[in-house]
Amino acid sequence: MILPRRARDALSLVALVLLLLLPVRGVAQSANAPRSAGLGSIQGTVTFLDQDKPSPLEGVTIKLSAASGGITPASTITDTAGAYLFSGLPGNTYTLELSESGFQPQTETVVLEGGGVLVRNFSLRLTTANQTVEVREGTSALATENANSTTTVSATQIAGLPIAHPSIMATLPLVPSVVRTADGLLSMKGTSENQGMMLVDSAETVDPVTGNFSIPISLDAIQTVSVSETAYNAEYGGFSGGLTDLHTKPPGDVWHFGLNNFIPGFRGKDGRLYGVQDEEPRLYLTGPLRKGKLNFSEAVTYQFMRPPVRGLPWPYNETITQGAGALTSVEATLSPRHILTLNLNLFFQRVQYADIGALVPQTASSDEGQRGWTLGAVDSYQFASGMTLSTVFQYTRLNTDAEGQGSADMIITPAGWSGNFFNSWARRSDQFQIFPSLQHPVKNWHGRHELKEGVIFGRRSYGGSIQSHPIQLLREDGTLAERIDFQGAGITSGLDTEVSEFIQDHWTMTDRLSVDLGARLVSQTAGRESAFAPRAGLAYSLGKDRKTAIHTGAGLFYDRVPLLATDFTNNPTRVISYYDATGQLMGSPITLENVYLQSASNGGFAVANSDLDRVARNFTWNVELDHEVRRNLDLRISYLQSATRDLPLVLPLAGASGGPSLLGLAYVGSSRYHAVEATLHYQPTDSDELTVSYIHSQARSDLNLLANIYVPFEQAVIRPNVYGISPSDIPDRLVVTGTFALPFHLVLCPVVDIHTGLPYSAVDMLQNYVGAPDAARFPYYFSLDFQVYKEFDVATVPFLGFIKGRTARLGIFSLDVTNRHNPNDVFNNVTSPSFGQFAGLGRRVDGFVFEIH
Repeated sequence: MILPRRARDALSLVALVLLLLLPVRGVAQSANAPRSAGLGSIQGTVTFLDQDKPSPLEGVTIKLSAASGGITPASTITDTAGAYLFSGLPGNTYTLELSESGFQPQTETVVLEGGGVLVRNFSLRLTTANQTVEVREGTSALATENANSTTTVSATQIAGLPIAHPSIMATLPLVPSVVRTADGLLSMKGTSENQGMMLVDSAETVDPVTGNFSIPISLDAIQTVSVSETAYNAEYGGFSGGLTDLHTKPPGDVWHFGLNNFIPGFRGKDGRLYGVQDEEPRLYLTGPLRKGKLNFSEAVTYQFMRPPVRGLPWPYNETITQGAGALTSVEATLSPRHILTLNLNLFFQRVQYADIGALVPQTASSDEGQRGWTLGAVDSYQFASGMTLSTVFQYTRLNTDAEGQGSADMIITPAGWSGNFFNSWARRSDQFQIFPSLQHPVKNWHGRHELKEGVIFGRRSYGGSIQSHPIQLLREDGTLAERIDFQGAGITSGLDTEVSEFIQDHWTMTDRLSVDLGARLVSQTAGRESAFAPRAGLAYSLGKDRKTAIHTGAGLFYDRVPLLATDFTNNPTRVISYYDATGQLMGSPITLENVYLQSASNGGFAVANSDLDRVARNFTWNVELDHEVRRNLDLRISYLQSATRDLPLVLPLAGASGGPSLLGLAYVGSSRYHAVEATLHYQPTDSDELTVSYIHSQARSDLNLLANIYVPFEQAVIRPNVYGISPSDIPDRLVVTGTFALPFHLVLCPVVDIHTGLPYSAVDMLQNYVGAPDAARFPYYFSLDFQVYKEFDVATVPFLGFIKGRTARLGIFSLDVTNRHNPNDVFNNVTSPSFGQFAGLGRRVDGFVFEIH
């Protein structure tokens, strides 16, 4: 919830006082001493239901950590009877963590009274296809882990982040390698969002037409979010950028509910309230429908937001978002070896004035909307031999549309836009995918082999329509300089069928050395008929103490063809007319015929008969050094290099010798990216943590990539292509995140983000580049954000005593504490009197959080 500006200081003070006075949740203890001087023990057994009978599990690792008192974490493994024991423990609150290959990990918090004996038994369940082994920070076992370098954020960490409107898309830019560009999209590894891939429980969950991360997932249903620039595992494909892998929470076997963000925020101006500014309640419910057999979960969200955009007059300065979603999951234990999970995700969203800014008023902006659903299933069966067959199925239906505020001509002047946005479209898309895979039992041959193989079948299709009305480009004095008309109402459609096979082996050669080897074979009807993508990674521990490890790898990746490219020639045809200062037409209008192009022998381009059988391909390699500087202090230094070729490129070509002028699509685009990253992770106590990351990078690319021209909205003016600085290029970035325990049981979560300003281009009256494109930059960006909160038992709050066994979180957050006023827009037209001035200055935003879970 966001507070009105005038009231933020007073309400923040009141909220802070309430935080100090509220009782701590019942399990919390003083950090100064354990509960009691008496020593006790925690013990139990770990079993697995085999043929409906519990069988003891030997060799399961159990980790024990204390909530307070400075008690050193410990670990043990179960014996042949599946039994474990931790003895000599003072009274305290402890966390038990269990992990075993092939089974779902479990975490349990227990309370041990001084001198007591606590028995806690565990029954592990088979892992399902939507679970993966995370890369851990410890160095003692680095050599036996996957060589992929991954940043993983848990649901608990997400809940503590200072974000005004919590969502997955708002969380990802806090990863140092993920950049939000000026158009609001994400960029990873120097590539556009649609070159990446988002998986949700192993299923591709992106817009089938554009490839953008458009399909919403309820934040309360997310267990972990993993971001990888080096996804060398051959199981992953269909992208040339980075990989975002989401895992949802499995439905619980105990009834539980959570109610988050249910108090609306109000907007104010000049000390007065003017209605609701945001309302984003979220409900999560989970529990057993049939004990031990059928579990259920439901995550429901509603969203209403109208945040102000700086630089426009009030009250015509808001982007208005309305949406809702519901994710239903059911997990059935069909047998001790057979688990089936079904999920249904329903969603819709409408954004009015989606692209307004200091130079784009509401009248000249575009609305966009989407509605759809996904139906998915994950089936996991373990054979008696230990082999596991996992099958992932998902069907996606997505309807999207965009339109301007009217049918008047769009006006572009040196001072900004007016009139109505020129382009509107509607699309209906479908995607079907099925993904069976086999995880073989561990094989011993010169070490341990964990072999996995699978087949992925997918089909994407869409149909839609496009309409465009005229665009006028005016001089500073208001006279017409250029007019762009459009011929034809584009009726578009596209189809792609893909079959991929992969094989992947994780080979633990010694306790110091592991190798990952894999390959993927891809066949596409829109793209390459056959493409082979080998990948390899290595992890090796150095030194006698094994506190240093090297990770390195390389891989070839093939993207999917954007469906927008499969029917490019059916887009409306552009007709361009130029006028002199007196308003007279200069020459004849130029008609740009939509065609596919291919490279010619003379170094130019020739018209192709049809869409080309090519798709973007990427080669990435990296090397990483991990070192334990001292206990609880780890350092990671890495270098990554990435190169992508055969990207779809939009090329306006003037006719020669009386020939036709063309607007061509050719698969000849390229991009390059390299980065050096250093991350320091310090965890002095179980409750305190600090991560400092610095990344130095360089991104270069062709600027007329298909996604840059048509996503999220079509560009009004399509300039000649130039290879140069990428719109996502940020040479230097420093990100600091942390979690700190404060007095009075408060928790502080700060985030510091400092980076080079995004690039922008100077343009002339006709929007042509002046000088090198993207050679100028916004001022450096600096933001200090924080959230401070306190957790307590709901039953201790007046009027809420009827809610038993629930924990509440009350907190306040502040974004851009220093009021840095980071600009969002710039007058980039050299003919404007305001050329070079920045606009749309940001401003500090405060609010508070109240959640029940």
